[in-house]
Amino acid sequence: MIKSMTGFGRAEVLDETHKFTIELKTVNHRYLDLSVRLPRQLGFFETCVRNYLKKYLLRGKVDVFVFYEDYSPQKVLLTYNQELAKQYLEYFNQMEKEFHVENDITLSTLAGLPEIFVMEQQTQDEDSLWKLLQTGLQQAVDSVIQARELEGGHLKEDILRKLDSMEEKMERIEARAPQLLTAYREKLEAKTAELLQDAQIEESRIAAEVVLYADKICCDEETVRLKSHIKNMGQVLAEGESVGRKLDFIAQEMNREANTILSKANDLEISNIAIDLKTEIEKIREQIQNIE
Repeated sequence: MIKSMTGFGRAEVLDETHKFTIELKTVNHRYLDLSVRLPRQLGFFETCVRNYLKKYLLRGKVDVFVFYEDYSPQKVLLTYNQELAKQYLEYFNQMEKEFHVENDITLSTLAGLPEIFVMEQQTQDEDSLWKLLQTGLQQAVDSVIQARELEGGHLKEDILRKLDSMEEKMERIEARAPQLLTAYREKLEAKTAELLQDAQIEESRIAAEVVLYADKICCDEETVRLKSHIKNMGQVLAEGESVGRKLDFIAQEMNREANTILSKANDLEISNIAIDLKTEIEKIREQIQNIE
C-alpha cells in the first residue's frame, strides 16, 4: 500500500508503578532521519528505540518524544565507606602530630565528610521497562502507519487522475501530428504556385521537402516513451510499499520527454499541450516527494 511520509501517532501505556507517553511526528525527507528524545535516566534505550522503529519506517524525518513517569517508592540504598573513614582518621592523627594541635574530630564531623555515607538510587528493572516502552512504541507506530496509509491513498488517487489527464493529452498530440504534415504540404504547394505562377514543380521535390519537415518536427519516439512512462508509473503505484524513489525517477524521465516534445513542436496547439503536460508532471513530482 502506498504510504505518505506525513503522520502523527501517540500512545500511553502504564503499569502499577510506571507510565510512558510516546509521540511520533513524521514529515517527508529523502532518507530516514530519526530524532529520539528520551528522559535522561532512560537514555540507554535510544539504540533500542531506533532499531525498533527502523523495522516499520523506511523514509521520512521522524521525531520521537518519550515522556516517563515513575510512581514507585524511591528505592535508595545508603552505603558506608569504612576504608575511606579510616584514611580520614589516619590523616587527622598525622596532622595532630605534625602541627601540634588537638585532634577534636567527632563522630558527627567524620560522618559529614565527603563520600563517607553515599545514597544510591537502586537501578530499575530494564527488561520490564523496555517491554512497557516497546508496547507504547508499537501502538504509536501503528497509529502513524495508519495515518500515512490514509494520506498515501489520497496521493495515489490524485496521481492516477493526473496520469489519466496526461494520457488524454498524449492522444491529442498523436491526433494532431498528421494534420501538421497535411497543412504544411498544402501551404508549401500554395506558396510554390504563387512564386512560380504557371510553372510546374516536380511532385518529388515537394514530397522531399515534406519528409524533411516531418523528420524535424517528428516526436513519435518521445510520445511512445512518455506513454510508456505513464503506464509504468500506474503499475508502480499498484505495487505499493516503498516506491517513492522509483516514482521520482520515472517523473524525471517523463519531464525529459515532455521537454523534447515542446522543443520540437512547431505548432501552437501541440506547444500548449506540451506545456500542460509539464505542468501535470510537476504537480505529480510534488506529490511524489511525500511518498515513502
